[in-house]
Amino acid sequence: MELGSVVEFLENKTILVSGVTGFVAKVFIEKILRVQPNVKKLYLFVRAADIDSAALRFQNEVLAKDVFNVLKEKWGTRLNSFISEKITFVPGDISSEDLGLKDSNLKEELWNELDIMVNSAAITKFDERYDVAFGINTLGVIHLVNFAKKCVKLKVFVHVSTAYVAGERTGLILENPLDGASGLDFDAEMKVIDQKLNELKTKGAPQKEITLFMKNLGTERAKLHGWPNTYVFTKTMGEMLMQQSKENLSLVIIRPTVVSGTYKEPFPGWVEDLKTINTLFVASAQGNLRCLVGETKVIMDVIPVDMVVNAMIVAMVAHAKQPSDANIYHVGSSLRNPVTL
Repeated sequence: MELGSVVEFLENKTILVSGVTGFVAKVFIEKILRVQPNVKKLYLFVRAADIDSAALRFQNEVLAKDVFNVLKEKWGTRLNSFISEKITFVPGDISSEDLGLKDSNLKEELWNELDIMVNSAAITKFDERYDVAFGINTLGVIHLVNFAKKCVKLKVFVHVSTAYVAGERTGLILENPLDGASGLDFDAEMKVIDQKLNELKTKGAPQKEITLFMKNLGTERAKLHGWPNTYVFTKTMGEMLMQQSKENLSLVIIRPTVVSGTYKEPFPGWVEDLKTINTLFVASAQGNLRCLVGETKVIMDVIPVDMVVNAMIVAMVAHAKQPSDANIYHVGSSLRNPVTL
C-alpha cells in the first residue's frame, strides 16, 4: 500500500482513541497529527471525571512527553490552537456501561461522527488485581464494541491486543482468531470476582488485604485455565468476547510482541520509561548490566513501537468497510529478524 493512499485516507476522518495515556497511543496520536494535519478530529477517550480533568491529564501525561517534540517544532506558537482545533476530550471509563459517558450530546455526536475507533486501553501489569484487569481488558473491550455498533458512519474498529494470547507455545504461530471454545465461562469469572469482593467487604477486610487477595485470585484463575498471568488471561477473554459480539463491524486485531522504543519515528530511540525490555537495554548501555543468566538460543521477540503504529494504520486503511470473520495481524520480529541472548 502506497504511503500517499494511507495519508489521503486519514484526511477529514474522525477517530476515537482509547488508552490515550499509554505508550502505543501516544505514538499513534503523534503520528496522525504529524502526517495528516487535515484529520478532521481526534476524540481522545481519557479516564477522568470531566473534560477539564481529561485535558489536564493529556497535557501532563501525553503532550508533555518528548515524543511530541517534532510536532512542537513544526507548529511552534500555533501548537495550542492546532491541538484545540483537532482534539476533543472524552472523559469516561471503559469498564462502565456506555463507557461512563455523562454528556448525552457528546455521546450522540460520537455515534453520528466517528469514522474509526482505536482501542489501545489496557492494564498491562502482569499481576494486577483480577477485578481491575477484567474490567479494562475484558469488559472494557465489549463496552467499546457495543458502543461502536451504534456509530452510523464507522468504517473500522482497531483493537490492540498482544501476541501472547496464543499462550505458551513453540514454533510458528498463525494469526488465528480466538473462538472461545477453550472452556472459559466469562459470566462465571464475573461471578467469582463479585462473590470474592462481597465476601471480603462483608467481613470488613482492609483495602490492603482486598488488593492482595484479588491479585492472587487473578493469577490463580489464569493458571487454572492455562494462562501464565492475569494480563494475558484477561486480554484473551477480551478478544474472545469481541469476536463473538462484533456482528457486522469491520474489526482489526493487532497482536504485537514485546513493544520497545521507536526505530525511526518521530525520531529514533524514544522510550517513555523503564518497563519490560527497555530496562535491559538501558542498563546494558550504561554498563550496569554486564551479564545475564539465560538460555542463549531463546529468541527475544521485540518490536519497535513505531512499527506497531504503522501496522495499525495500514491495517486500519486496508480493512475499512470490509467486515470479515477476522483481520488479525501479529506484529513481531522473531521470524525475519530473530534476536537471541
